[in-house]
Amino acid sequence: MSGDILIARDGPTATVTLSSPERLNALSLPMWEKLGDAMLHLDADVALRCIVLRGAGEKAFGAGADISEFAATRANSKLAETYGIRVERAMRAISDCRHPTVAMIHGACVGGGLLVASRCDIRIAGESARFGVPVKRLGLVESHVEMQGMLDLLGYANGLEMILEGRIWPAQEAYEKGLVNRVVPDAEVEQEALATARRIAEGAPLAARWHKKFARRLADPRPLTEAERDEAFACFDTEDFREGTAAFLEKRTPRFEGR
Repeated sequence: MSGDILIARDGPTATVTLSSPERLNALSLPMWEKLGDAMLHLDADVALRCIVLRGAGEKAFGAGADISEFAATRANSKLAETYGIRVERAMRAISDCRHPTVAMIHGACVGGGLLVASRCDIRIAGESARFGVPVKRLGLVESHVEMQGMLDLLGYANGLEMILEGRIWPAQEAYEKGLVNRVVPDAEVEQEALATARRIAEGAPLAARWHKKFARRLADPRPLTEAERDEAFACFDTEDFREGTAAFLEKRTPRFEGR
């Protein structure tokens, strides 16, 4: 069974579920492709304000790639390159999505599952969650793009420690090394992740998108262009800015419309 990618909407929030519970949500190639399609589709939906990514059930966010299909999809370098291009498309669709993303992490978050989570903006994990990239046991290499999300979070030393040692980290260690933002009791993971998404969705959506865009740009060492500097002040021409300041002065909850 190749599994599926499920999308559910709840007002301004969408939930994307990696669904292959019989394989602990291991990602098959069709699932990678569907995940990329889903994120591109949601990116284009300007009514959205936040996306939550999760695994089906509570045993795993994602237990890596579906190794059972490797004989057909990664049997040699040419096939593996084609496979890698499709995986990279999905990961870029997550990281480049205009909407903020939250990873809701139960249980195993390893290999391909960790690649997905590392591309999200915020990661909420349960106390029994575990993290790792044990590819040393398979003799395969993480590509540049696959490594990038982990290294952005962990840095050079911790990133290489995870990949070279192949050890599975408990949630607390992942938190201490910057891989996850928050660790909560297992029974509270869904509640906390959805509450985080609601808090994001309550804010001005244009401001959230700009902040995400600027954070990505500031990771690039090139000097900002004049146009990029000017964009930081575009918010002052929006209806959301006028609504937000008016609501503050009138001591009421703002009603942002993304305009």
